[in-house]
Amino acid sequence: MEQINQVQADRWIDHMFSAKAVERGGVIRRAVPWVEHEIGRTRFIVEVERRGFHLLECGHQFVVICSREPIRKLV
Repeated sequence: MEQINQVQADRWIDHMFSAKAVERGGVIRRAVPWVEHEIGRTRFIVEVERRGFHLLECGHQFVVICSREPIRKLV
């Protein structure tokens, strides 16, 4: 398994969570294989939880809802 560089992982996290969608409480989406390669699944989950956001996995995509408000599945 490939070793993940922590400095690069920190930069990746900072970059991702500095997106305008995050500031607006919007949604960001990332490919699961890319996240696993760049920072690892566990680190990604920890970072989403730390911010109080919601994380969904659908197919090969992670979907982050950048809000601490409750969510409700409609269908």
